[in-house]
Amino acid sequence: MEVELTTLLVLALVGLCAGTVDSIAGGGGLITIPALLATGLPPASALATNKLQSCFGSFAAVAYFFKRGLINLKQNKLAIACTFAGSALGTICVQFIDASVLNKLLPVLLASFAVYFLFSPRIQDEDSHQRLSHRSFAFVLGTAIGFYDGFFGPGTGSFFAIAYVSLLGYGMVKATAHTKLLNFTSNIASLLFFAFGGHVVWTIGFAMAAGQFIGGSIGSRLVLHKGVALVRPLLVAVSLIMSLRLLWQDHPEWFLWL
Repeated sequence: MEVELTTLLVLALVGLCAGTVDSIAGGGGLITIPALLATGLPPASALATNKLQSCFGSFAAVAYFFKRGLINLKQNKLAIACTFAGSALGTICVQFIDASVLNKLLPVLLASFAVYFLFSPRIQDEDSHQRLSHRSFAFVLGTAIGFYDGFFGPGTGSFFAIAYVSLLGYGMVKATAHTKLLNFTSNIASLLFFAFGGHVVWTIGFAMAAGQFIGGSIGSRLVLHKGVALVRPLLVAVSLIMSLRLLWQDHPEWFLWL
C-alpha cells in the first residue's frame, strides 16, 4: 500500500499523541484506530497495524519504568507468559469470530471502572493490602485480559490497572508501570499472529511507531513526576470516553439530542 509522505507525517503525530496518553492511562487506540481506518485500511489491517505502532509506545514506557526500578520482572514473569499466551489465542480467534458482541457489555464495565478510579481509597501512590497471589493473578487475570486484548482490545489498560490496584495492592504509579509491561507483552503476541495472517501495513505502522516511541517516553515521565494526581483523572476520563464512544457506535440514536 502506497501512502503519501504528508499522510505518514500526520500519522506519526497521531502516534505521538496516542503514545503519551496511552502510557499514562491507556486508551491510545481511541486516537489511533480511527486515524488508521481514515486512511482506508480494512478493519483487520487497522487493528494489526495498530498493534505494531503501539508496541513501540509501550516499550518506551516499560524501558523508562524499568530503569527507575518500578518494574519487578522476576515477580511478574509468570504474568508475562500467561498474558502472551492469552493474547496470542485471542488474536487467532478474532480472525475467525465476530467480536462485536463485546460492544454491548464493555461500556458498562468501563463506566464502572471510571467510578472505581474516581472514588476508591485504594487509588493512591502507596501500595496497599494484597488480596491475590501473583501466581493466581498471572493464570487468571494475565491470561483473561491478554485474551481480551488480542480478541478485542479497548480498555485493556483499565482492566490491567484496576487488577493491579484492587487485587495485588499496587500503588497507582507502580500499577501503571506493570500495566505497560503486560500491555507490551500482549501487543507483541498479537502483532506476531496478525503478521502471520498478513494483515500488518508496515509502512504506516513504522511511521506511527516513531511518534509512539516519543509519546511513550513523555507519558511515562509524567506518570513518575505527577503520580496519582495525573493518572487518576486521566483513567476516569479515558474510561468514560471509551464507554461513550462504544455506546455511540452501537446506538447513535441515543445521541441525536446533542
